[in-house]
Amino acid sequence: MASAEGDGTSSRAPRRSRGLVLLREYVEAVLVAVVFALFVKAFLFEAYLVPSGSMEQNLLVGDHVVVDKLVWAPRTLPWGPILPRREILRGDVVVFRGPGDPDRDFVKRAVAFGGETVEIRDKHLWVGGVERDEPYVVHRDPALLAGPVPASLRGRDELPARILPAGTFFALGDNRDESRDSRAWGPVSRRLVRGRALFVYWSVRPSPKPYAGRSAAVRRALDGAIHFFSRTRWERTLHVVR
Repeated sequence: MASAEGDGTSSRAPRRSRGLVLLREYVEAVLVAVVFALFVKAFLFEAYLVPSGSMEQNLLVGDHVVVDKLVWAPRTLPWGPILPRREILRGDVVVFRGPGDPDRDFVKRAVAFGGETVEIRDKHLWVGGVERDEPYVVHRDPALLAGPVPASLRGRDELPARILPAGTFFALGDNRDESRDSRAWGPVSRRLVRGRALFVYWSVRPSPKPYAGRSAAVRRALDGAIHFFSRTRWERTLHVVR
């Protein structure tokens, strides 16, 4: 009985088609994950690295913070009316784009709002003629700057009373003597707000040696990976920002 030998084309074709199907499924899964991640970053939550000590001791340099972008999302979004949204409250820690410097983000505490009168006397904050109790504030410089002072320190300890425009808030750092904030660049427009700082998901002590040059980013990343366990502040994991 004669038998015919195939050329193998039929057996290879199914395998090739199955490979294409798997490849397409992997690509689709990656695209879905990327789209979801972009959606979350754009509208829900975003990570923020604290670069300076202006909010110490509440937030430290090297804290990686989760920022809630949903709580103050604009009502103009298609789903805006049904969002669990609220107004910014006094004492909220807010992440916002820098006034006059939209490429930089700042994290400060909202202490007063449009229509209110703000004043600083002897390092103490007064709002609406009433001194505010601020248990979170740190003063590391006992000196009281008054009278003619350098432009960079103007308004640090003494600020004449001013009424805030509508649609703005006054933002101050908790580390009051070492913070550049609304005392320097005035009230912040609510349109610049990015979200509310929620909690620290990872905190790492900065490297003691600075990195510069073209390969600075690579060397910094390698240094961080090598010292990941020794520099991580484990006790600050899930620290709630208050």
